[in-house]
Amino acid sequence: MSTTQSDRLRELLEPLVGAKELDLEEIEVSTAGRRRVLRVIVDSEDGVELDTCAELSRSISETLDETDAMGEGEYVLEVSSPGADRPLTEHRHYVRATGRLARLTLSEGGELVARVLAVDDEGLDLEVPGVKGRKPTSRRVAFGEIAKARVEIEFNRKDKKEEEA
Repeated sequence: MSTTQSDRLRELLEPLVGAKELDLEEIEVSTAGRRRVLRVIVDSEDGVELDTCAELSRSISETLDETDAMGEGEYVLEVSSPGADRPLTEHRHYVRATGRLARLTLSEGGELVARVLAVDDEGLDLEVPGVKGRKPTSRRVAFGEIAKARVEIEFNRKDKKEEEA
């Protein structure tokens, strides 16, 4: 996707996404056979409901039909949330991961799996699980030390509501 098309799409879509109190995470145009696919990834502090994606999809479709941002050819529009396996790349992603287990690949080498306890402008406060019955330990990691990060899916994780009860 050319920079001008990407910029134009972002300019068109950000107000629509913002009106739903969502963040525009990603816009991707790819080719699938003869058709193009426009993927719009949105998120918020509270996640994204399916009905909200459907409403936003209709709004985006109407706006794109009124413009030539996608050109003349056919395309498929997909509006969705980023999913559990999306990399943590923005500060807001780390904030949303507070309380979750994350896998961090460190710039100096090595990997760390820890629970995100707090996030500030400089980095993360983490709780590293204890091994073989040992107590968890605290660790501070600066953003500059993180090469890659991703939330780990926990199948037995207690929901916040369950913990408060």
